[in-house]
Amino acid sequence: MSKLMINTILYNARIVTLDERHPHGTVTALAIRDGKIAALGSDSEILPLATVGTKKHDLHGLVVIPGLIDAHVHWKWTAESLHQVQLYGTRNIREAVDRVAAMAAKLPPGEWVQGYGWSQDTWEEHRFPTTADLDALVPDRPVFLRSRSGHAAWVNSLALRLCGIDASTPDVIEAEIQRDATGEPTGILIEWNAMNLVADRIPTPTTAQTADQMRKAQGMAYAMGVTGIHDFDNQDCLAALQVMRERGELGLRVLKQINKGFLDSLLHMGLRTGFGDNWLRLGNLKLFADGAIGAHSAYMFEPYIGEPDNYGIVVVGKEEMLELASRASTHGFATTIHAIGDRAVHDVLDVFEHVRGEELARGIPRSTRRHRIEHVQVIHPSDVDRLAELTIIASTQPIHATSDYPIADAVWGADRCAYAYNPRLQLDRGVTVCFGSDSPCDEFGALKGIHAAVTRRRPDGTPGPEGWYPQAKVSVDEALKAYTVGAAYAAGLEGIQGKLAPGYLADLAVIDRDLYALPGDEILDVNVCGTMVDGGWRYGEWMG
Repeated sequence: MSKLMINTILYNARIVTLDERHPHGTVTALAIRDGKIAALGSDSEILPLATVGTKKHDLHGLVVIPGLIDAHVHWKWTAESLHQVQLYGTRNIREAVDRVAAMAAKLPPGEWVQGYGWSQDTWEEHRFPTTADLDALVPDRPVFLRSRSGHAAWVNSLALRLCGIDASTPDVIEAEIQRDATGEPTGILIEWNAMNLVADRIPTPTTAQTADQMRKAQGMAYAMGVTGIHDFDNQDCLAALQVMRERGELGLRVLKQINKGFLDSLLHMGLRTGFGDNWLRLGNLKLFADGAIGAHSAYMFEPYIGEPDNYGIVVVGKEEMLELASRASTHGFATTIHAIGDRAVHDVLDVFEHVRGEELARGIPRSTRRHRIEHVQVIHPSDVDRLAELTIIASTQPIHATSDYPIADAVWGADRCAYAYNPRLQLDRGVTVCFGSDSPCDEFGALKGIHAAVTRRRPDGTPGPEGWYPQAKVSVDEALKAYTVGAAYAAGLEGIQGKLAPGYLADLAVIDRDLYALPGDEILDVNVCGTMVDGGWRYGEWMG
């Protein structure tokens, strides 16, 4: 190899390549040329490739891993949430309202107060909040607060009045306006068709303003070793990402999923899954089969404990899902479907079974339609083998298990929870698994997800030394691969992303400890020392 080709060399490192040709512990140096890995080996093999113009970075024994990829994130919402009131971790309704009031005091009069992260099942009261709770401290400006699940919103009376929602407002299809005994709205809106009665009235930032917010969120991602994301927001997110690209500011690899309302436009233009480049490319059609556990709207075979008439909510019916997934596949789009309840997962698998049959009849290889189920939070025992049989990707979020387990125990019970939040079931069957955060519905950060997947415990150690349903634990290697190799495969980029190997993108993170050698509890203590994307430092002491 000509010495003139090498731009950067990292050496004196412990490099985790995730490439079977370079096993763990055998590589200490790598060379980078034009944003890609050019060579890997020992220091003595790689350092002689340097010339006068080569930048050489002595990592002093630090660990290098492939750049982490969050395979399920709402990027526009995540960026917005950094500028809104955070309700994660509040212990009761009053603490949540106090945070809202503190934010309201900082905003101009009349501006909407927005926030994220409340969960009634984790509060001391164990009840849904109401307009009265908010009105007591914030009566004079409209308030809109998304739940941690993202499938419910809590609003105050002024917000309801501004949007014309009262006892005479008709019920909403595939959603719920929660009401009291007199028929008056309580301030809780469950699922999108109800939430959007208010959300659609909130002034939205311009595309340029959203791009500015995303720039801050991108810096947060770099600080956590994240170099790629799979986004699930609407197309206003895509517009802002394109503005970042035009400005030369986009520094994450983005796979952009396409929500149902935009499918016809894409098919009319003849676009297909994979359109774009290594920075910004189209992913799959995204559908919602059901709601979420936090709103008690995940679609179940059996009712929620203590709610004998509640089986959850169907968001997109089975027939419509089949029609959309079939049409998308015919025109070159794979489909990814949000399914949390066991009945929703079952129905989605039925849809994919039919679509796979159509693809087989047309001679379409399964590898060209990388269908996904998002969340797979609880699966019926009779459906456990079907993702493997149909070659469906399981896109899961390990941090949901540690966040949700008290709710799951309370509303689903032990029999169902044994099959809940359980990627182990799919890994053991050879299913491709990718991990994400579902931010801002849960905390952003892949290392937090790896900790949750490996230990099945929260940072404070609960629910105990063995973790929640410890049979569902995965190894560090499996978790890291789900945030790299698995996510890259789901994006159709497995030939250039997710590993450190010759010809692969030079996207990597430098951390201060070897994940493979740590007790699970210490994973949260790992520090990201540097993050590189496309061969350039985006975070850390080597920038500049």
